[in-house]
Amino acid sequence: MAQTLFIPKEADASEPRVGGSAETVKKLISLGFSVIVESGAGVLSRIPDREFESAGASIGKAADAKSADIVLKVRRPSSTELKSYKKGAVVIAMLDPYGNETAIKELADAGVTAFTMEFMPRITRAQVMDVLSSQANLAGYQAVVDAAEEYDRALPMMMTAAGTVPAAKVFIMGVGVAGLQAIATARRLGAVVTATDVRPAVKEQVASLGAKFLAVEDEEFKAAETAGGYAKEMSKEYQAKQAALVAEHIAKQDIIITTALIPGRPAPRLVTREMYSRMRPGSVIIDLAVERGGNVEGAVAGKIVEVDGVKIVGHLNVAGRIAATASQLYAKNLVAFVETLVDKEAKVIKVNFDDELVKATVLTHDGKVVHPAFAGGAATSSVQTAAAKKVTTVKATTAKEAPAKAPVKKAASAKAAAPKKAVTKTVAPKTSEGEA
Repeated sequence: MAQTLFIPKEADASEPRVGGSAETVKKLISLGFSVIVESGAGVLSRIPDREFESAGASIGKAADAKSADIVLKVRRPSSTELKSYKKGAVVIAMLDPYGNETAIKELADAGVTAFTMEFMPRITRAQVMDVLSSQANLAGYQAVVDAAEEYDRALPMMMTAAGTVPAAKVFIMGVGVAGLQAIATARRLGAVVTATDVRPAVKEQVASLGAKFLAVEDEEFKAAETAGGYAKEMSKEYQAKQAALVAEHIAKQDIIITTALIPGRPAPRLVTREMYSRMRPGSVIIDLAVERGGNVEGAVAGKIVEVDGVKIVGHLNVAGRIAATASQLYAKNLVAFVETLVDKEAKVIKVNFDDELVKATVLTHDGKVVHPAFAGGAATSSVQTAAAKKVTTVKATTAKEAPAKAPVKKAASAKAAAPKKAVTKTVAPKTSEGEA
């Protein structure tokens, strides 16, 4: 009898993505699974139940989770959901473990084998499973689209009989996956783009996309990257010089997009109120790290605030704002990983705990928290060690992503001006591609 794989509708009302697609359902069935998709699971990602049925899945209800041998989700299951999972089930999702140790303990207590996709090692074999890159890539694109929506002027230069419209100036702070896509998208829209990052290696990448690189390029900067591709801690002197350069540059920009996010820690402050108060009225700042406190002083999670005439956009789940595309890529990430957990001949789940992918991503198994970063034990392999160190060695990664090579380094903040009352408006999360 085929083992059962369940794709539920996300319990979080703010999450429009889904852990499967018609394409991946076909692949999962070919691997030997009987696939059940909860009714309505893909509606917000523009995948109606009939598409899942046409691909060979059965349409079920939330209670079907109790019979599932494997569950594919987007977000970590809630306490209520876990109660319906059978002991020994495999759960794969973006579990967001840092700072959520109690929730991880609940996964262990439920007796499930839980894998977190964010910890997928950045090796050639796992590229197709890299959810951080697939989702950050979309976040970088959507950040520019959101900026264009809020900006009250055209982005490209336009030469008309009535006069010339100057191109908007866009500044990207952090050149990981999200930052690179933001550069490419802003350039396509005709903006003049500059970008900054602490790593010398990204200068060439920035230039290849038609943007200009901004940094204090002294001897310390030239040695600012470790052998592993991560950013070194910069001296206070360098931070001060870089902050002064950035502050001067920000005053001349129309749009700023910040992408620095440290897993499990408050986001580094890159832009102070004193910096953006010099921007012209109607300028826009998109903060992709707002869920961890934000890179921008005054940013508010889930809202657009206006401070000193500058709009600061703090949308949550930015990749989910184009859910149809985000789900398509995420589902492919999941099925690629599931394939590594299946015995191809017997067509059953057979987890190899010696596999480097499993070692890096498994959080709980057999009633215990087993990942070294959360179990309190020493890492048992170099892959586990690398995964455990992500939160301590990465000074700032790009918007919930593993860095393309290295993270963005926090710039020293200038002294903030006395706070003024900000005008706010609540922004409801967009739930589909069509609403952008």
